[in-house]
Amino acid sequence: MNENKRKIRSQWSTLKFLLQKEFLQIFRDKTILKMIIALPVVQLLILPWAATFEQRNISLSVVDNDHSTFSRKLTEKITSSGYFRLADYSVSYSQALTAVERNDADLILEIPYRFEDDLIREQSAGIMISVNAVNGQKAGLGSAYLSQIINDFNQEIIPPDVQSGRQNRINVVPYYRYNTQMNYRNYMVPGILVMLVTLIGGVPAALNIVKEKETGTIEQINVTPIPKAIFILGKLIPFWMMGLLILTIGLIVAFIVYGLVPAGRLFNIYIFAFFYLLTFSGIGLLISTYSETQQQAMFVAFFFLIIFFLLSGLFTPISSMPHYAQAITRFNPVRYFVEVMRLVFMKGSGFSDIMPQLLHVIGFAVFFNGWAVWNYKKTS
Repeated sequence: MNENKRKIRSQWSTLKFLLQKEFLQIFRDKTILKMIIALPVVQLLILPWAATFEQRNISLSVVDNDHSTFSRKLTEKITSSGYFRLADYSVSYSQALTAVERNDADLILEIPYRFEDDLIREQSAGIMISVNAVNGQKAGLGSAYLSQIINDFNQEIIPPDVQSGRQNRINVVPYYRYNTQMNYRNYMVPGILVMLVTLIGGVPAALNIVKEKETGTIEQINVTPIPKAIFILGKLIPFWMMGLLILTIGLIVAFIVYGLVPAGRLFNIYIFAFFYLLTFSGIGLLISTYSETQQQAMFVAFFFLIIFFLLSGLFTPISSMPHYAQAITRFNPVRYFVEVMRLVFMKGSGFSDIMPQLLHVIGFAVFFNGWAVWNYKKTS
């Protein structure tokens, strides 16, 4: 028992020594310190104004309370447009809302009772579009597409009233859930914050071990009795702490500049960020163990980061991507953090709601860090 305690104390002392060494190296470089503060502030002020893109494969839940010829034709016209896919055919609005909360549907189209009769007899009828506005881009374009399709339906199905000179109309009443003001920055800022945390957690870690190789200090460390796992852990913790600092600064900027406050608990974001940063620090260290120069590590890191960002749903919804690309995103850690940030910020999702994403990221963290330890041990 005493031997185990001495061993634990010895490893803890070694880890503290390694952490002291890493932080001294970081703080010695004044440029890095300035970038840690300036990077999230400047990018959060600029990037949320990014351009929007066309949306396709928008998931639609239809609540048809009329079950008439007109209601069926309207549904067929919407689903055949190429912009929408029928997620489900719900029997009630509450059932359709459950599909939205599960992220199975983006919009709800509710057709009321006596829809066809009102169009024929009263020359007007109302339908409701309920939009999941967590993704403000998809919500705005989706409701616009739907309104245009309904206007075309007016012209094709319902002839003008010749005597009165009026045309029967369907009145569309949209309702935007989770983002009632349709503010695009509410959707983009949490995603961009993920990108900033990823850059801090991944790129410096990819340069760390290879810098030791270039300076020759890695040889001195290799001849010491420092366990490989303790050595890798000593490399991981500083970047994990820097990533959490960037996350905190970004949350403060989002509140001060954009007035964004998470609808859910900040605790859920930080818990997820903990494992997410372990994942990307592990990826960076893995790249570092395979690289011989910092330039090589930088190119490899940015190669993967570009792919991660483009396939994360940060700018283009995953549902609008080709099927093969959607399958690839399942192996993309960035995708899950982007989802979690938007769920917590806009929907107020709880810990149980983000559990599937968290389990994926924990799996990535174990895999990549284990690979980094194994590969370093093999090549040292």
